[in-house]
Amino acid sequence: MNLSPGQLDLLFQALGDPTRRAILERLARGPATVTELAAPFDMALPSFLGHVRKLETSGLVETAKHGRSRTVTLVPGAFTPVRSWLDEQRALWEGRLDRFDAYVQTLMQEKRDEP
Repeated sequence: MNLSPGQLDLLFQALGDPTRRAILERLARGPATVTELAAPFDMALPSFLGHVRKLETSGLVETAKHGRSRTVTLVPGAFTPVRSWLDEQRALWEGRLDRFDAYVQTLMQEKRDEP
């Protein structure tokens, strides 16, 4: 995995907030204006824009100004570093648990083999 220092931290910080996760879930259905995205949330627009900026800084979304509105779009492949890291962690822990299971099975077999 080729991540710049802190990139994974930025991604997990962005994903660590329920408002930002809800924004990402909405954007999975397609691009939306900031106004459309902000509608379901009970917060001031400047606060909501802070969430959008955090997502943009992490590289998960892009924004583009079209006339008087700003459109937000998911960045294709932006979740790849997170998924890669999680896959690495899963493989690491599955290996550890498999070795632990084999060790426990060995101990149990030795106990059964005792006179």
